[in-house]
Amino acid sequence: MREATRTTQRWWRWRSNPLRRRADIVEAWIVLVVWAVIVVGGTLVGLVAGHAAQESFAQLRRERHPVAAVLVKSRAEPVPTGEAGASERVRAKVRWTASDGSPRIGWTLVDSGHKPGSGVVIWTDSRGQLTAKPPTAGAAAAEAALLGTGAALTFGGLTFAAARFARWRLDQGRYEEWSREWAQVGPQWGRKAT
Repeated sequence: MREATRTTQRWWRWRSNPLRRRADIVEAWIVLVVWAVIVVGGTLVGLVAGHAAQESFAQLRRERHPVAAVLVKSRAEPVPTGEAGASERVRAKVRWTASDGSPRIGWTLVDSGHKPGSGVVIWTDSRGQLTAKPPTAGAAAAEAALLGTGAALTFGGLTFAAARFARWRLDQGRYEEWSREWAQVGPQWGRKAT
């Protein structure tokens, strides 16, 4: 019995009712459409964002290549890399040969513990410029999943906020309508019928 009452209360806007106003029907449609948009649109936005991020990381892995280099000079203080469990990295001056055969020198991050003159592995892009190591396939998949989830939640949040604003405007209209009706009925409220 109690469950039936709860269901009846939940769906009152959809039933014929003399107290139901046009704003109630509009609000019911807004709620229905918003939840459909959040579920379908949020899923699509999340999938598209995750796929785009995955493609971007794959492009980085295709464009960046490991290159053997020689450590010229390094700084003693480690640089935080932001990677959990990563070895300490230090900023170092390295010398390497580009794919066109020209010698290059530049500063990049290398694992700590190397002495000048020792060999290190650096990463260069398709133009031969120093760059960071690309994310592994597993790290890229995890980050793409997080980005997709974040995009879906952001889309859902913005859609929900827009719906709340629309419902607030409907409430304001209802309050104004009630005020007008009360102004008509209110003065007659305590009168005796003659």
